[in-house]
Amino acid sequence: MDGFLASLIGLFSPYLFSLAVIGTVAGVFVGSIPGLSGTMLISLCLPLTFYMQPVAAVVLLVAIYTGSITGGLISATLLRTPGTVSNVMTTLDAFPLAKKGQAQRALSLGIAASFIGSIVGWLALALLAKPLSELAIKVGTSELFALVVLAMALISSVSSGSMLKGLLMGCVGILLALPGVDPTTGVSRLTLGMWQLNGGFHILPVLIGIFAVAPILGDILDLGGKTPETQHRPSRKFLVSTGDLRRFWPNLTRSSILGTIVGILPGVGGNVASVVAYTSARAFSRKPEDFGKGSEEGIVASESANNASVGGALIPLITLGIPGSVVDVLLIGALMMHDIAPGPMLFVTNAPVAWTLVTTLLVSSVLMLITMIYATGPISRLISLPKQGILPVILIFCVIGVFATTNRIFDVWLMLGFGVFGLVFERARFPMAPLVVGFVLAPIAEKSLRSGLMGTSGNVWQFVSEPLSLALLAASAMLFVWPILKAIRSWAKDGRGGSSSDSPTD
Repeated sequence: MDGFLASLIGLFSPYLFSLAVIGTVAGVFVGSIPGLSGTMLISLCLPLTFYMQPVAAVVLLVAIYTGSITGGLISATLLRTPGTVSNVMTTLDAFPLAKKGQAQRALSLGIAASFIGSIVGWLALALLAKPLSELAIKVGTSELFALVVLAMALISSVSSGSMLKGLLMGCVGILLALPGVDPTTGVSRLTLGMWQLNGGFHILPVLIGIFAVAPILGDILDLGGKTPETQHRPSRKFLVSTGDLRRFWPNLTRSSILGTIVGILPGVGGNVASVVAYTSARAFSRKPEDFGKGSEEGIVASESANNASVGGALIPLITLGIPGSVVDVLLIGALMMHDIAPGPMLFVTNAPVAWTLVTTLLVSSVLMLITMIYATGPISRLISLPKQGILPVILIFCVIGVFATTNRIFDVWLMLGFGVFGLVFERARFPMAPLVVGFVLAPIAEKSLRSGLMGTSGNVWQFVSEPLSLALLAASAMLFVWPILKAIRSWAKDGRGGSSSDSPTD
């Protein structure tokens, strides 16, 4: 508690509080623009945080994270285009409600639900992070390796497209983490004779290339399309009453808790959380037929869940050093640039950074609420601006940021290469999240695997002899096998159906 209060008081210093305000407002604005995202903005800010103190870097990035999730609500409501993937389910009901002339009502419900979801996620983070980190310190190498395998299985199974594509991209991410110096023998490996790869792929050009350059190149290719025009512009009134909160309270509570739980699962993110909460709300609703046609319950469920997932996703980052979402990969990258290793020891070795993560989520949630109430109108008039003048500037900042951080033109070419790579594979519907998660988690898995094998003279039995590691590996196996069994069952059922349809009926 002392650490929390000290961090909260420190956050209200002029410098840190201004960073929180700037990050939240920028996150809301960028998150509301289709084609841009909080992930892209955080990628662009990573080089800037290299010159900041770790606490200041955490404040800026977490504030952007919080603001961008809610910012996507604006374009989802007014343009029928979700600002982020987490707002996809919101679009189904917010835009139909806006077409009925109730845009402000849809936005108000989304803003209120977003704030409550953020607070629920923050409560889970504040109450669980430190106890779980203390428990995680006792986790051995076999359990940690099994946990990484489970994280890869989860991110592959819930990725867009087939699980096979998600698993393949996860393996590509692992391969990208291998070049460099072998952590055990100290010998260079897989460098292809290039001295620039002796230290491996720097995390910054990889992240900026995939999450910033690739979307920019995609938007440049799509500039011939018509820019959507904003319709149903909102007023400045906040149309949510205490009666609305009482009526939606069961939905808000259930969706926020579901969003937090889903957010805790490594690599899943707010898009899955919103789908789970939306489906649950429809199942419990007295008017399920209204969903997809302007249901207020659908907006509340989706927005509360995707915002609650932010707090949930930060829990595995703090306690285990495993990203709970793609944005958390960027946060890990920022900490790694400052030689800070997120994980069980974070509260011991860098307690101010750990508590800053917790307090910034609370403060930025309040700032997000204020920003959304007062800035939705101006933002709604800005989100339809043409991108022709924005995208080249962003691309230039990407190049400057990478070069200024690493001082190597090689990394600039590397960033552009990963940008093209990301664009090509995303157009082929290969998910990028498993690749990045694999890239970040591979060193953890390798270190745990090698340490475990060295401690037992190469005996792999320990990885299945410990109850926790056995349970985690069994869960991973089920995640890999279940889709296959489901496909076989569906194929067999279709086969039987086809046979029966060919038989005579009289």
